[in-house]
Amino acid sequence: MEKSKYGKYIVTKLQGPQNLTEEYKALYAKYAKRILWMDDNVVPGAFQMNCSWYLRPPQVKMNEAVAHTHDSDEIIGFFSGDPEKPYDLGAEIEFWLEDEMHIITQSAMIFVPHGLKHCPLILRRVDRPVFHFSVLTGSQYIYKQVQD
Repeated sequence: MEKSKYGKYIVTKLQGPQNLTEEYKALYAKYAKRILWMDDNVVPGAFQMNCSWYLRPPQVKMNEAVAHTHDSDEIIGFFSGDPEKPYDLGAEIEFWLEDEMHIITQSAMIFVPHGLKHCPLILRRVDRPVFHFSVLTGSQYIYKQVQD
């Protein structure tokens, strides 16, 4: 069988992120299920995207709780896991933009311009699975932690 010319652009199994420790992956798996990840390491030339299901609040502080910035723009999304109630998130997510706290209870997409401090992202309550994604226009998920 001939090799596909464009099949290299289709990702159907989780391949990354590469910079996470096994300990972090194990902690993440206790409250979320990462579905797919794409970046320049997975598909050369791609920008970064992450897709996960949030299943419950974590019991320990995770990287999502760290205030940070990026050199690239980012879009962060949270979607209801109930197609009959697509805007009722079934969860309460605390999300910070600079020094403003926002409580997300409806399906939402958040645009974060490059350089804007964002997070912590805190799952306060998760009554049913929440589909989460982030898209960073850079080729890797690289962040600069902000010290308050």
